[in-house]
Amino acid sequence: MSTWKSLRSRVLAPMLMLTIALPGLVPAALAQEDDASPSLEQMLESLRTDSEAAEARDRERLSALVDDRTALRDAVEKAEAERDDARQRRDELEATQTRQRAALEDVNQRRHDEAGDLDGVFDVVQGQIGELRDALGDSWLTVGTQTTLPARLDDDAIIDTQTLENLGRTFAALTAETGRGVRFEAPIADAEGNIEQREAVRLGDFLAFSGGKLLRRDAGNQAGETGLRVVSHTPQEAREALQSFQQGGGERVVFDPTQGNVLDALAQQPSLWERFQQGGAVGYVIVVLGLAGLLVALAQYVYLLMVSLRLRRQLRTPDALRSDNPLGRVLGRFAALGHDHAPEALEARLDEALLAEKPRLERGQPLVKLMAAVAPLLGLLGTVTGMIGTFQAITVFGTGDPQLMAGGISQALVTTVLGLIVAVPLLFVHTALSSRSRELLGTLEGRASAVLAEHLEASHGHTRTQADVHAR
Repeated sequence: MSTWKSLRSRVLAPMLMLTIALPGLVPAALAQEDDASPSLEQMLESLRTDSEAAEARDRERLSALVDDRTALRDAVEKAEAERDDARQRRDELEATQTRQRAALEDVNQRRHDEAGDLDGVFDVVQGQIGELRDALGDSWLTVGTQTTLPARLDDDAIIDTQTLENLGRTFAALTAETGRGVRFEAPIADAEGNIEQREAVRLGDFLAFSGGKLLRRDAGNQAGETGLRVVSHTPQEAREALQSFQQGGGERVVFDPTQGNVLDALAQQPSLWERFQQGGAVGYVIVVLGLAGLLVALAQYVYLLMVSLRLRRQLRTPDALRSDNPLGRVLGRFAALGHDHAPEALEARLDEALLAEKPRLERGQPLVKLMAAVAPLLGLLGTVTGMIGTFQAITVFGTGDPQLMAGGISQALVTTVLGLIVAVPLLFVHTALSSRSRELLGTLEGRASAVLAEHLEASHGHTRTQADVHAR
């Protein structure tokens, strides 16, 4: 019974509480549903708007694709039409080409049948014109004159009488130009590339010059008065003769009978400074040694010259001893010794004084002699190193270019030339210094010996006088 009551209380209590709270929950739920309804409608409206915008975009894209397909179809049709037109034109051109080839063959055959021996004449004329242009294309004969070389003939050209007459006149004019001297005005480029209008003189086919300088024509230039330039080197003697001839004051003129080969060789010859630079570091050392040796020799020669002048002045006044010359110093030391020494001691002291003066008179001579001996050895060293470089170049590039070998050997020998050029003057200078110093030493020794002999004679005479006095 108690159990039933407890169960009934447990079930009825919740139901009672729900019944009490139900009237309050129903209005709250209805109010909440009214608040949520406007938000849902907005969401539906936004979804509808987005869907319509997407459909519009899709319609626009589809329309654009349709338009593009139409334009592409039109372009394809136009290209196909143009292709058909091009094929038709090609067929027409091929047909025209075939007809023209056939006509050309007919014309050539008819010309060959009607020409007879004229084909041989055409070959001869064509060969003569080609040889003429090859031989005289860069000749001086067409410079400063109206004569021009005939144009080359094509294989399909037709020779007429006018062509043959022009060729004959050209040969005659060129032959006449070989013996003419022409004075003309032409634009000439100098060594720096500056082009100026200058007066020039042409002598036959040998040479042309302007202002005492030889001219060179640019290769391949067929213009009569253009393409002239001054050569890089014109010998001084030739320059003077050419300038005098152009001014009308000379009757002799130099020319190059080899058509410019000698001038090219002269232009390629290096100058003295370029030769010196070819010696390299060894060449510089040799020249520095030579200059140093010459300076030392010059200083010593000036010193010996001053000593010689002072020595002569001392010889003129033997009683007035001076300390500015070797003889005065030697005799001064001898006079300071007194007269109570033995002859051997006096002679030794005199020799000592002479030996003290000898280094000053021979100063610099060993150094000059050493430089004269070292210079050729350094030149040989430079030559050996240069030959090694030349052989290495031959190993790399081969012996196909003799000019490369000759140029390398020539550069290698420059140091030997420099060594000999330095050594020979130094040897002469050393000989001159040695002779001068020996002459001065001979004068010193002779005068010192004479003074010693006079002193000994005077001492011996004084001794004999005292002995005679004691004997009496």
